[in-house]
Amino acid sequence: MHRKMTLLGLCAALATAVAGTAVAADGQALYTSKGCAACHGEAGGAPIMPIYPKLKGQNEQYLLNQMKDIKSGARANGMTAAMKPTVANVSDEEMAAIAGYLAGAQ
Repeated sequence: MHRKMTLLGLCAALATAVAGTAVAADGQALYTSKGCAACHGEAGGAPIMPIYPKLKGQNEQYLLNQMKDIKSGARANGMTAAMKPTVANVSDEEMAAIAGYLAGAQ
């Protein structure tokens, strides 16, 4: 019985991990669904205000670091107050997918 429960638990954990990976893999969909496009524009290339940065084509690691720093509070300058509520609900995996999408956006 114990072995059966362990196997079921392992299967459930694997299914959750695969589902999470599948969700995080689509950076473009996440960019839109998490609200990034509302301020940074389609594909991060057309911000709604000149003080918002263009994200399209930026270095992937730089983008990821900025999102993580804003979320953690390590970065609190400029317009980070506007972004903090948005990144609060974005996981590290989702941030990585978004950064990857933006870095390769054409």
